[in-house]
Amino acid sequence: MNHESSLVNQLTDRLIAGELPPGVRLSEAALAKEFDVSRNTLREAFRVLGEQGLVNHIPHRGVSVASPNTSDVIDIYRVRRHIECSVLENAPKNHPGAEEMRRAVEAAQTAAAADDWLQVGTLNMSFHNAVVSLSDSSRLMRSFGNVLAELRLAFLKVEVLDFLHAPFVERNQEVLDAYLHETPREAAAKLGAYLGDSERQVLGAYARAGQD
Repeated sequence: MNHESSLVNQLTDRLIAGELPPGVRLSEAALAKEFDVSRNTLREAFRVLGEQGLVNHIPHRGVSVASPNTSDVIDIYRVRRHIECSVLENAPKNHPGAEEMRRAVEAAQTAAAADDWLQVGTLNMSFHNAVVSLSDSSRLMRSFGNVLAELRLAFLKVEVLDFLHAPFVERNQEVLDAYLHETPREAAAKLGAYLGDSERQVLGAYARAGQD
């Protein structure tokens, strides 16, 4: 993996972890020093992230983290339903990715009990990433990583994170239980209903906050 690809992956991971809030300006000098790369390498990474919709470049103002709007949220959830539900419905039983799903659920339950809602959000991303891992497709996983990064940015625009994440900690458990003990099709149906409720919740929060 070259420096540019590695840097893109590292910055995407930070977005998924909620470490780079929407709208924040990214300092070329600081990031080049932190990652020990040239500014040209960093700018090429920014170009790739811009094509993925994760950063915005404004002439004479530099690069800032993208801030998803309502239309972006609708499209993100459309893509999530196509990818996650399809993967889960067609997943083989006893896939090792189920263990990653279980670990994410259990860790999220612990974080929720400690009121660490930012961490709950990160673990929620881990759960859904594990769902897509059931596909055994590295290309699909790379594409979905971009979707998760955009999703995290949308979540971070809604400051009441417990409101967003609390209902879905146990629903992740329900999806996992359905996959393990019922059928992949039933698990996919539960996930589809879950994603619909989550989308409505995020859009409602956007509306209350006056987001576009």
